[in-house]
Amino acid sequence: MKQSRRAKRMQLHHARKNDRIASLNMISLMDIFTILVFFLLVNATSAEVLPSPKNVILPQSISEQAPIKTLVIAVNDEFISLQGSDIIAVKDVMQSDSKTIKPLFDTLKKLSLENTEISDNRAVTIMADKQIPYALLKKIMLTCAGAEFTNLSFAVNQKAGAGES
Repeated sequence: MKQSRRAKRMQLHHARKNDRIASLNMISLMDIFTILVFFLLVNATSAEVLPSPKNVILPQSISEQAPIKTLVIAVNDEFISLQGSDIIAVKDVMQSDSKTIKPLFDTLKKLSLENTEISDNRAVTIMADKQIPYALLKKIMLTCAGAEFTNLSFAVNQKAGAGES
C-alpha cells in the first residue's frame, strides 16, 4: 500500500524525535549546587558561639538555653580578661582583702558609659575555668553587681542530658 505524503512526513518526524537524546546543562546545575552549599554553610550555625580562650576549660551542663551576645569576662588561672583584653592577674585578686576587683569595676563602668547598648542590657557572661576557686568567682560576681551589671550568665559546655542518648 502506498503512503500519502502526510503519512511519510509524520513517520519521518517521529523517527527524528525518537533518535534525539536528552541532555542536561551540567554547568548550570553545578552553579546552583555551589550556591546552595555556601548558603547552607553560612546559615548552619544558629547558636551563638562564644570566643573560647585556649587555657579556659569550661564546666559541663545540660542547659539548653542559647547564649545571648553580652560582655564576656574570661577567667583562667593567670588573668581576668574582659572582651579579650587582660584586666588584672588572678594572684593579685586572690591576695587582696577587698570583696571587689577595682580594675574590673572601673572597666565595666567605663564601658557602660561609652556604649548605650551595653548600659541598656547590663548583661555579662562569665567564662570561668572549672578549676578556679569559688572565692574568686564570688569577687567577680560582686564586682559586676557593684557596677550595676546584674544579669549574670555562666558559659558552659553543653552535654547530653540524662534522658537523651
